[in-house]
Amino acid sequence: MTALTASPSYVVGIDLGTSHTVVASVPVGGAAADIALLPIPQRSAVGEVVAQPLLPSVRYQAAQGELGEAWLQPWPPQGASPEAPAVIGRWARELGAAAPGRLVASAKSWLSHTGVDRTAAILPWGAGDEVAKVSPLAASASYLAHVKAAWDAAHPGAPLQQQSVVLTVPASFDEGARALTLEAAQSAGLPQVQLLEEPKAAFHDWLLLQGAQLAQQLAGSRLVLVVDVGGGTTDLTLIRVDAAADGGVPTLTRTAVGEHLMLGGDNMDLALAHQLEPAFAGAGQRLPAQRFAQLVQRCRMAKEQLLAADAPAQVGITLLGGGSRLLAATQTATLTRDQVQQLVVEGFLPAAQITDGPTKRQGALRGFGLPYPADAAISRHLAQFLRQHADGALPDTLLLNGGVFHAHALVQRLTQQLGDWRGSPVRVLHNPHPDWAVARGAAAYGLARVQAQVPQQVPQQVPPSSESNQPLVQVQPAPAAIKTIIPHIGGGAARSYWLLLPGKAGAAPQGICLLPRGTEEGVRMVLSGRRFALKLGQAVRFVLLANSRSNLPAQAGQLLALEGEGWVELPPVATVLPALPGSTQTQVEVQLQACMTEVGTLEVRCVKVEHGVADPAQSWLLPFAVRGALGGQEVSESVAASADATSAEGQKGLSSPAGRLPDAVALIDRVFGTQAQAVTAKEVRQLRQSLEKILGPREGWEVALLRALFDALLARAKRRRRTTDHERGWFNLAGWCLRPGVGAELDAWRITQVWALYGQGLGHGKEAANWTEWWVFWRRVAAGLNEAQQMQLLEDVAGHMQKAVQQTARSGGKTSHGSYDDMLRLFAAMEAVPWQYRQEMGQWMLQRLQRPDETVQTWWAIGRLAARQSLAANAHLVMPPEAAQEFVHATLAQDWRKNETAMFAAVQMARMTGDRARDLPDALRAQVLEKMRAAGAPARWQELVERVVPMEAQDQQRSLGDSLPPGLVLL
Repeated sequence: MTALTASPSYVVGIDLGTSHTVVASVPVGGAAADIALLPIPQRSAVGEVVAQPLLPSVRYQAAQGELGEAWLQPWPPQGASPEAPAVIGRWARELGAAAPGRLVASAKSWLSHTGVDRTAAILPWGAGDEVAKVSPLAASASYLAHVKAAWDAAHPGAPLQQQSVVLTVPASFDEGARALTLEAAQSAGLPQVQLLEEPKAAFHDWLLLQGAQLAQQLAGSRLVLVVDVGGGTTDLTLIRVDAAADGGVPTLTRTAVGEHLMLGGDNMDLALAHQLEPAFAGAGQRLPAQRFAQLVQRCRMAKEQLLAADAPAQVGITLLGGGSRLLAATQTATLTRDQVQQLVVEGFLPAAQITDGPTKRQGALRGFGLPYPADAAISRHLAQFLRQHADGALPDTLLLNGGVFHAHALVQRLTQQLGDWRGSPVRVLHNPHPDWAVARGAAAYGLARVQAQVPQQVPQQVPPSSESNQPLVQVQPAPAAIKTIIPHIGGGAARSYWLLLPGKAGAAPQGICLLPRGTEEGVRMVLSGRRFALKLGQAVRFVLLANSRSNLPAQAGQLLALEGEGWVELPPVATVLPALPGSTQTQVEVQLQACMTEVGTLEVRCVKVEHGVADPAQSWLLPFAVRGALGGQEVSESVAASADATSAEGQKGLSSPAGRLPDAVALIDRVFGTQAQAVTAKEVRQLRQSLEKILGPREGWEVALLRALFDALLARAKRRRRTTDHERGWFNLAGWCLRPGVGAELDAWRITQVWALYGQGLGHGKEAANWTEWWVFWRRVAAGLNEAQQMQLLEDVAGHMQKAVQQTARSGGKTSHGSYDDMLRLFAAMEAVPWQYRQEMGQWMLQRLQRPDETVQTWWAIGRLAARQSLAANAHLVMPPEAAQEFVHATLAQDWRKNETAMFAAVQMARMTGDRARDLPDALRAQVLEKMRAAGAPARWQELVERVVPMEAQDQQRSLGDSLPPGLVLL
């Protein structure tokens, strides 16, 4: 744990939950019995502040003046202002029930959603521009800041930042989500916190409650399954119990954790809302996004009432109307206790076989842009987890945590299911307070660590294996076993971590193990037998993967083919290593080191090696790339960004075409290098064809190869202006290799480098063909440009387009500004600019379409401008459905049998995403679908409008206006 600036007086456990935040604390010199919950002051109404242990993890983004001065008490939320007031907690939840478009909810789920920029202001999801938005990171930080203010008010002599703070996270959180959780804590003024997995915390609380009877209580248990179902996630954890020979405290070892499963109470609320939706919208109809969000809020409150111990038989669900028909349009439906239990139990814990697995078909769980799993059946996910990790010994003991298990029917079904799989009953450990067991357990865990005396660590050497794939590994031992008031739960790292290396052609890629599963916190693995050569001042990217399989052989430094189940790609570790001070050295030899820090995060370092000896004074921490927009893209690459400098095994897999990369770079250097060479104009013009002879057809070049080629071109960009042919060839090839501007890690760095060329402009600006390649280049990489860059590009291309239109009218078709069609396509690629600008562009294009000679590409451009699914930008930048309808109606006025491009534009604008904030109204989509059928549209186009399905490659290429690199997938 990071050293505190002052001796702490308290240990504080914080459960930052999806639905609620809870805080528990205990004096450092106290006992477990002294653990107490913190009453958290929060506004419950305009004139009332209450202090309760549960702080709803919601934030209401009010309109200016809406709350008067009430938002200032008990203290202003972090990030709020008089122009954008906000409120957190109970009152926020009440206000959000009436105006869901202003409610920030499920921030924790968004924080783990890798398909969006988690640092961008995107919440409330789907809200209009009149609502001030915050990022998932900022929302999470504001809840922690509220907790800090509450603690400091109650303990003025012991501010929270000086206490020992344990912050819980789902066991399934990946390294990116953990890093962002720590960043949220730092933003809230808590720079020193330790992360603890929520199921471990819940089990710590149960252990704590047993006291001196612990050994007796666990006497008959050998394998404990912890099922923690929160508001946004389901966490599965197995803990092995080994009885002590002397009858003392047993040894506890966490043996497995489940994969990230975004499935919890939120999904149950959505399921109930879908069930009631026909009562409000009519059979076969859907409510508008705002009304549906209101229904979800109402169902959440009804669910809590109907699953409580003293639940009523039924609850009325009322939706108010809007505008002048507020009362007249009010509707009411009834939700019964039996109905809720039946829907929740059968929908989320249906009877299953131990051989079952999750289905792939998307269920009715998609609601607000979050990547919920296709199968809502927790029982089938559990069966798969046990098959993978229980090694044939099914758990005999069960601990349940989370508010959903207040429902006796859920407890009964899950217990019965496990008993059926085992063939004998399973024992259920009593959890008296599932709402705050995690916070209490975190405090107990932290108290044990603070009270423990940790001995000094002494390095030791582990002799190298005789096998060639087992290099020398240096290991620093973990702290000695901690003797505490409750037993320590061992097990170390829940996953093994691997670095992706190149694989042989046609074979599975290989990985090298950085950190084996089970490695204890504080143990540093040093891959001293493998060294890597890295260039300074250039982009370095390591692709990491994790695997939680217990039967996967894993030792540090081991090479393994990355085959089988359970591989999860982590956010890459990526950086640009700075040049060494006072040195002209451009390349360094490094070794990799990895450890699971005491804070609870994975740390990867490069340490410089000089004359075979590592120099800890010259090391680089490789941060996880969790900032910025990933654009909903997944990248799969088979070539690592670094090569082994000392082992022949480091060159394995550099086969065709990647193995011929040096020949391709040499050819690029011949054309664009510094040395004057006798290169003919024909050689320059045929550079692409020459590269294809070496590497194969360019359509098959993988992402890693493309970026390597681009890096070679970028390093020689100064020589792109030698001739008109050089300039055209450089922009043509560089744009192809960097397209679509995002997707491979460090593309943001590449875009920063290439944007510097924009201000330099063309060296041969009198050549129309060069202007065309200029526009094509920026269109191909536009997805990587930020809003300010796209706005500047937009203004420039608009000016050139206007001149081209005027020049074409005068000259009868000729223009010196490049291709009008390519400028038009560049217009449509501006996905990061505010949608209002794209709306204006579309309206201008509709006017142009009144001309009989306007290109059919204009319809394609309109479809891209108002598409429901962005191809590269985050989904929150999509044009709202209300604004897009103007363009849909324009396409409907066309004869689609004669104008297929207009029909495809309608497909892009009417495509169903499952996100009500983006989808067109059902009636308009039905109108588009009816006309498509009449026009004989391809079945795959009709399916895109009718249901949520991925776009096929050929249609995705048509939407993008270009092909995508193999291995890069846009969701």
